[in-house]
Amino acid sequence: MSNEEMNINQLEAQFSEQERLRRQKLEELKATGNDPFDVYKVEVSHSSKAVKEDFESLEGKNVKVAGRLMSKRGQGKVIFADIHDKEGKLQLFIKLDAVGEENLKSFKTFDLGDWISAEGEVFKTKAGEISVKVNEFKLICKSLKPLPEKWHGLKDPDLRYRQRELDLITNQDVRETFIKRSKIISGIRQFLDNRGYLEVDTPMLSPTAGGAAARPFITHHNTLDIDMYLRIATELHLKRCIVGGFEKVYDMGRIFRNEGMSVKHNPEFTTIELYEAYADYNDMMEITENMVAYVCEKVNGSTKVSYQGTEIDFKPPWRRITMVDAVKEYANVDYNAISSNEEAQKIAKERNLEFKKPLSTVTKGEVLNALYEEYCEEKMIQPTFVIDYPVEISPLTKKKRGNEEFTERFEGFVFGREVCNAYSELNDPIVQRERFEQQEKERDLGDDEAYMIDEEFMSALETGMPPTGGLGIGIDRLIMFLTDSASIRDVILFPTMKPLQ
Repeated sequence: MSNEEMNINQLEAQFSEQERLRRQKLEELKATGNDPFDVYKVEVSHSSKAVKEDFESLEGKNVKVAGRLMSKRGQGKVIFADIHDKEGKLQLFIKLDAVGEENLKSFKTFDLGDWISAEGEVFKTKAGEISVKVNEFKLICKSLKPLPEKWHGLKDPDLRYRQRELDLITNQDVRETFIKRSKIISGIRQFLDNRGYLEVDTPMLSPTAGGAAARPFITHHNTLDIDMYLRIATELHLKRCIVGGFEKVYDMGRIFRNEGMSVKHNPEFTTIELYEAYADYNDMMEITENMVAYVCEKVNGSTKVSYQGTEIDFKPPWRRITMVDAVKEYANVDYNAISSNEEAQKIAKERNLEFKKPLSTVTKGEVLNALYEEYCEEKMIQPTFVIDYPVEISPLTKKKRGNEEFTERFEGFVFGREVCNAYSELNDPIVQRERFEQQEKERDLGDDEAYMIDEEFMSALETGMPPTGGLGIGIDRLIMFLTDSASIRDVILFPTMKPLQ
């Protein structure tokens, strides 16, 4: 046996019986000059939805349609077949006297999953189903792999995420989720564009990872011979746009954080950050609640959604509560009664709170935040703005008017999960440098998510940035709520997966 024959035998051994039969059919098609992969363009006049919705005007008229063959019924002189296109399902009626014996015989050899085009007359069957009476058809792509069992769809979560194309083919609800995702993103842009915001693009690669407390992905630029970071936020570049005179800007796009994975986290995800000159965090609350309500009503017809069995109402105004009041209500700790860092550390030890640095270096504000995360976050079911965060954990934020222990910062929570983060932005370059220097000390103490100093941003800030309000929203998490999706992987087309061996 030659080496070529051995290689062919080894290759065939990898295929299932169905795959071998499909490849055999392909070879037979090629031998007769009907290679489906030689088709370059297909003329389509109507979608499945258009045929059905415009039936009264199309009845008796010729249409050209195309889609994936998903079912076949009948083996005599008549075949009923269903094709699926981007907008749904359409029935084809293939009859011997319309297409001829050879063509009917050929159609019977088509496999589920094949792509076909068809031309014919629109009519309604005796059963009342709008269909196309086919007079011509063509195989335009051969499916060499069988689809998952059609009656049950694709259920294995791991396989669904790894082979999303099969998930989209077999699970209509999944298709609807990603169609709705597109509409949500479009609605957000529409809302902001109508308010005079300008969409801009900020770099994916930067010599400094700034704008958030997160662990970055590191890569190397060969020509410059420097390490660079995939962006963990768009904040600092957007603020430089404000410095440059753009008064309302936003960037919606991918963010990369080299952190854990869960139903709430994916290392690659989508956010929107927006900044508005002359505004503060109160304005950002108004924009957030109105934008989310607008988009929810646009895609769902109401500001109310059912999420995992719980009704959530995004109608403004959302509840507002300070972090201090939340900790007092849900953790039964009165922050205002704590007189020192040492007393706060004692409470942290009693409550078994964990930190990324030695407990002896933890401050009152950091303990407050840890108490909130441990006892309060999960209680925020209906849309809630938790406001006024400790200055220690908010290095890019202006201090609270009237109370310098805190900052004018809020995070929005839904169903116990953070969906947004916003500030009255710090625009004092002297204080900002002091905050960054403190963050460097935090890195030295072991917090590898602490902020780095970005000198290009500092130079811009020294040029002068007007009072500004800023907001960041996790798009994937928002979409989870608006589509009743339990996992972030359900709303990301191709989530990060561990490679198979």
